[in-house]
Amino acid sequence: MASSAKVTLFEDIFEVTALNPDGKKFETVNRIAATGTTYECDLLLDINCQIYSIKDGEKRTVVLASTLNLDGTPDDHFSYTANGSEPSLADAYDYVMHGRVFQIDYKKDGVVVIAASFGGLLMRLTGDQRHLSSILPDMRLYILIK
Repeated sequence: MASSAKVTLFEDIFEVTALNPDGKKFETVNRIAATGTTYECDLLLDINCQIYSIKDGEKRTVVLASTLNLDGTPDDHFSYTANGSEPSLADAYDYVMHGRVFQIDYKKDGVVVIAASFGGLLMRLTGDQRHLSSILPDMRLYILIK
């Protein structure tokens, strides 16, 4: 099996610090606030709570990747066909979403804020630009969680 290192844009273990910090807005969506244990990034992420459960205080590995192909070949990003005969990066994770970066704000002291939408489920990732430099404006990407 090929290494997934070349397809990974960012990876960290996040500890959930709050579940629905501004109150629950939608019945099927939970918004989690979490802090990275290695790079100390802040994550605000909407997840479909009907298919994936996460609780306050839990630690989860979060990966941002440009493709699900283990050999690094690009995805077409317009369709997904699960090919049972070939392994993919998604096989190692419990929850996977596909989306697009719609905003990147560069703040003072090298801090960057990345906003992405995964079919309407939103992500805001804030951290040091050195660790998030692989993520570009208008980029299509996957978020994988286990």
